[in-house]
Amino acid sequence: MKGLEIERKFLVKSGDFKKEAFSSSRIKQGYICSTSGRTVRVRIRDEKGYLTIKGPSDANGLSRYEFEKEITLDEAEHLMQLCEPGMIDKTRYLVKSGKHTFEVDEFYGDNEGLVMAEVELEYEDEPYEKPYFIGREVTGDKRFYNSNLQKEPFTVWRATLPPEDLLLLPKSRQQN
Repeated sequence: MKGLEIERKFLVKSGDFKKEAFSSSRIKQGYICSTSGRTVRVRIRDEKGYLTIKGPSDANGLSRYEFEKEITLDEAEHLMQLCEPGMIDKTRYLVKSGKHTFEVDEFYGDNEGLVMAEVELEYEDEPYEKPYFIGREVTGDKRFYNSNLQKEPFTVWRATLPPEDLLLLPKSRQQN
């Protein structure tokens, strides 16, 4: 059992992160339930399945309880059929920065144009080295939670972001 998840989320300001990545994988995920900040998620990452249960985030959005268990691909594919409408489809790139690994997610489908990075920490005020491609921090902004992106996709509300945030998105992926 994993326990407490502590992470910070950021917009990405450059597409150059791909050349820094030491690994990448395709992820498709759905939500069986996502209410009051609690989620039950089914994920297929490459050829593996996972079932994840998360509790609500704390007040600043930095930490929350997380339980994750690997399940068979067959189980994950069957559980996907129970998920709420809307699917998260993304490629995750792993980029080392100092002693941490940043997970950079490039979204597709209804979340096309969104690229976010997150770093998991051992404690909330743990120092970390930000890679050059990191933009504005969005930790605690619920619009950027995957469970919310499934219900209210980025393409629906991207125009509400300040222009300086849109400049942080990779230019080749921006829409007018």
